[in-house]
Amino acid sequence: MRKVIISFLITLVVIVALAYGGWRSLQSYLDSPLNLSESKVVMVEPGSSFRRFAGQLAAKGILDKPDWFSFFIRLRKVGHLLKAGEYELVPGTTPRTLVLQLIEGKTLAYKFTVIEGLTFKQLRESLESNSSIKNTFSGKSDAEVMTALGLEGKHPEGMFLADTYQFHRGMSDLDLLQRAHTLLQSELDNAWQGKAKDLPYKSAYEALIMASIVEKETAQIYERPIIAGVFVQRLKKGMRLQTDPTVIYGMGDRYQGNIRRADLRKPTPYNTYTINGLPPTPIAMVGRDAIHAALHPTEGKWLYFVAKGDGSHQFSASLKEHNRAVREYQLRRRSDYRSSPGE
Repeated sequence: MRKVIISFLITLVVIVALAYGGWRSLQSYLDSPLNLSESKVVMVEPGSSFRRFAGQLAAKGILDKPDWFSFFIRLRKVGHLLKAGEYELVPGTTPRTLVLQLIEGKTLAYKFTVIEGLTFKQLRESLESNSSIKNTFSGKSDAEVMTALGLEGKHPEGMFLADTYQFHRGMSDLDLLQRAHTLLQSELDNAWQGKAKDLPYKSAYEALIMASIVEKETAQIYERPIIAGVFVQRLKKGMRLQTDPTVIYGMGDRYQGNIRRADLRKPTPYNTYTINGLPPTPIAMVGRDAIHAALHPTEGKWLYFVAKGDGSHQFSASLKEHNRAVREYQLRRRSDYRSSPGE
């Protein structure tokens, strides 16, 4: 009997020693870096399993002992938590941290920027050219796109906030535009609630129209409230806005880089040289600064402005002063003339 007990104890000690050794080996494996000399981007397909993914990494030489990796997943009982998506593996990543990355869904994030001053046509082109965004709008008209967004009957121009949006590969253009519209509406509503007094707008939408004009007139943030102030003064006095960006927008594809006198005289719904008040819709996408400028214009006597050629403008209170400025900055253009920064 004594020999049996001793034999049992020896066997038990051996089993415990082997189990402990195996556990230590597993822990060492889990905390050893993957075979990565540089960052790698890997894809976990929808419906994939940890075992399949481990096999893919092993085939690429990134992961040693895929069976150990799969065993750890079964041990932790987290196999059902694998999130599909695109992951960036960086040098120093271990099997343990990889599992955490996969179950937390820390997929690779991309950025898409809706640039201030873009038209909806240009925005659609930018979305379609981005290979990381799922294209669902191809072949659809603007009206069909707006219907898909739940904005049936609304004009698309200016309805999406100019900002930078993070997304994960495979996000659709529909989802991104919904985010951009929701953010635009939130920013506009909040700004409208805190607007300055005695503004000539009947609605927040009219303020958005003004913001789009300001956006197209200058890229200088400090000038935007001043330019908004000029247009507000003109509206209050019953003067036409006479702003070239609205003429250009109304011309559509007819615009080839220059505005002629005939274009200024040709009526369109957007030609503020021939119509009174604001055009019927915004003419571009706007950012927060332009919205704020439209609703907090600088008070002053300025009724005119002209581009100086260095990206800024000269403001005038009278037509006489304005004509003098036109002669100085437009009729005698400097060789490096530009109407806004970056042109």
